[in-house]
Amino acid sequence: MIVLNQVDKIYRTEEIETVALENVNLEVKKGEFLAVMGPSGCGKSTLLNVMGLLDAPTSGSVIIDGKETAQMKDTELARFRNEKLGFVFQSFHLINSLNVLDNVELPLLYRKGVSASERRRLAEAVLKKVGLSHRMRHFPSQLSGGQCQRVAIARAVIGNPFIILADEPTGNLDSKMGAEVMDLLHQLNREDGRTIVMVTHDESKAAQTSRTIRFFDGRQVS
Repeated sequence: MIVLNQVDKIYRTEEIETVALENVNLEVKKGEFLAVMGPSGCGKSTLLNVMGLLDAPTSGSVIIDGKETAQMKDTELARFRNEKLGFVFQSFHLINSLNVLDNVELPLLYRKGVSASERRRLAEAVLKKVGLSHRMRHFPSQLSGGQCQRVAIARAVIGNPFIILADEPTGNLDSKMGAEVMDLLHQLNREDGRTIVMVTHDESKAAQTSRTIRFFDGRQVS
């Protein structure tokens, strides 16, 4: 599903060169739930950004679902991200001025051919799936952290992506809410067959996935 071949990511300024990823070779199989671990600054989030086509590698190739992404133009990359990839972040990234329903609908605003009524129907269905039908008219400030993360997951999956990229999805949550979010991710992986790549610092969360890889100073070390 995701193949990285000899991927390097180097950030350069006039004064310094920072190697964020070095010679990464990685394959994520369809339906896999992969955990990525390592100390802060080791390249985990950069790896996720490269996988999610939010950032281009300095060298090497990123192949997703058999498609070499380096040849895509910006508009094609944007469409591919919108249709094929779902993103979940530690800080939720919900829009506070929009209610839950409107937040979840957002990715479909950029899909051609999806009517307003269809967006609403799909948003209501996915919010029911994550157990938040009773909170659709609430705003993010009226929700708990766990509920905000479930809204973020609903937004990530409304477009039916086959890959979910989650960056510390339980990092801002207490243990109970974190367990609820992990249960939801497992449900999406097990029942819907979605491929999930999750960055985490939590060994107990990583132990629940099908495979764990570890990074140190931009290199995969295990």
